[in-house]
Amino acid sequence: MQRFMITDTSDVVRKVGKRILSELDFLVSEAADAREALTRCQEEMPDYLIVDAGMEDALGLIASIRAMPNGKDCKIYYCVIEADLRKLMAGKRAGATDFLLKPFDRKILTAVFGNRAIAA
Repeated sequence: MQRFMITDTSDVVRKVGKRILSELDFLVSEAADAREALTRCQEEMPDYLIVDAGMEDALGLIASIRAMPNGKDCKIYYCVIEADLRKLMAGKRAGATDFLLKPFDRKILTAVFGNRAIAA
């Protein structure tokens, strides 16, 4: 089973995302801030990670994960509220694999990740 982590300061976003992704057969964990996410990634690197762009030190988290020995294998999705080119480029430079627009819902998460849970 593929491991997924949602890192977002919003309890609601984490809970909704966890419910949807769990139904897609991911093993989902949550982190409320960058420090908690980094600690969890050091313990066990997820296959997929959503990082909220509005979270303090979001870019630092992405760069830190990429610097870890197995951090290059994690697919990191930088979650932004609007398609702001500067934010998107900053996320890409830090090491984000791709982007998600927030708020996401079942339709979006299923379209992006639905075929990936069983692929591995």
